[in-house]
Amino acid sequence: MNLRLFLQKMKGGETSPDRKPFSEIAWSWLGAFFGIYLAATAGSMVGADLLSRLFLVGSFGASAVLLYGAPQADFSQPRNLLGGHILSAIIGVSVNAFLPFDMALLGALAVSLSILVMHLTRTLHPPGGATALIAVIGGTNIRDMGYSFVGAPIATGAVVLLLVALLLNNLSNNPKRQYPKYWL
Repeated sequence: MNLRLFLQKMKGGETSPDRKPFSEIAWSWLGAFFGIYLAATAGSMVGADLLSRLFLVGSFGASAVLLYGAPQADFSQPRNLLGGHILSAIIGVSVNAFLPFDMALLGALAVSLSILVMHLTRTLHPPGGATALIAVIGGTNIRDMGYSFVGAPIATGAVVLLLVALLLNNLSNNPKRQYPKYWL
């Protein structure tokens, strides 16, 4: 490949899109606030000690951006949210539990295998890659959870985020916020 043409591809060529209307921004803020707050407090709602049983992981922040900021995106749909997080958590826990490699190699394997599986199952959800990585680098608290990490915080938190997305995105009068576009 010609180096000049290769570098020219990096220039882009289009301009960034206009800012969304304030009403869309407000709905995004409201959904993210309630989604993250409810996911974070889900443990206390069922009587679990939040310090010993995490119900909130960093990858949920990225899911909130998708669900409440871009609810029409394919990455934001329920099958992608749930499948992406759950499959990636299973892969991350499995890689961490059964392979005797250093953290760098385990992390690379967990993320890349998660992407592969999400593509094959049509559940691509970018925060799923972070979920797989968290299962590897999350320390002894996460490692000690084993496969229960998949159920709580991952599946539990993803379901809470989904329920908030279903409620708040459909309260808007804007037909472009109708959620979901599809389930399966």
